[in-house]
Amino acid sequence: MIYIEHIPATPLNRCVRLLWYVQAPDAGASRQRILPTGCASIIFNLARDFISECGGVGPVNRLAPNLAVGARSTYQIVDTSDLADLIGIEFQPGGFAPFVGDAVDRLSDRIVPLDAIWGTKAASLRDRLRELPSPKAKLRFLESFLCETFPDRFTRSAWVDFALASLAVGPNGESVSRVKEIARRSGWSERRFSQIFREEVGFPPKVWSRIGRFQKVVRSLHAATEVCGAELALDCGYYDQSHFANEFRAFSGIDVTAYSGLRRYWANQVPTSE
Repeated sequence: MIYIEHIPATPLNRCVRLLWYVQAPDAGASRQRILPTGCASIIFNLARDFISECGGVGPVNRLAPNLAVGARSTYQIVDTSDLADLIGIEFQPGGFAPFVGDAVDRLSDRIVPLDAIWGTKAASLRDRLRELPSPKAKLRFLESFLCETFPDRFTRSAWVDFALASLAVGPNGESVSRVKEIARRSGWSERRFSQIFREEVGFPPKVWSRIGRFQKVVRSLHAATEVCGAELALDCGYYDQSHFANEFRAFSGIDVTAYSGLRRYWANQVPTSE
């Protein structure tokens, strides 16, 4: 397997967290569970003219080979046969909006053909990526395409930066500030603050904070060899172990013990039988 991550240069990196490429032709046709991170992405299948959609135990549907994947608040099932030759863009929180030209909550928990957003540029970009000889050349070209096609869209508003920093999950798993307090400091009502945050980031502030707390758990579990569930629940800001267990299952579809027992290469991608 070949897997490469590329961090784009400034100022693109203010909106794009990373560009990635994976080539795993021997992965076969199994399924993986992708856990929600709250961040949007764009994916190009370079090996074949579709991307698989796995809707649980049913048959696999064929989607367009270029997809915009909105920020997700629940897990997604993918087919590993798509990993034969795949390249993608992972956006920063709040970084998707400049490339969409619309409120990003309209795409949250949805997958849409990229052609519906970028028009013919999506197919042209994919064709060019397929022609290039190496993974690094593909990643360099993808970065150049973003810089040349969207030259004036790499600056998130100072308001988005302020809101995300204020809602960041602290060491004890709680948000740095309460939504009501952040709204007051922004000069808006709590309702207006929540609406703008949802349109810029993809979810209401409270949902975003829950996803951030869940991701803190996932990172801890992925890095640890042994984990005490009760201690982890408290460290990550849950009321008790029951609250912790229910939240983890709500976002991932599995329990903490099952996640810890699965062999995985990436923290947010685990095998599944669904």
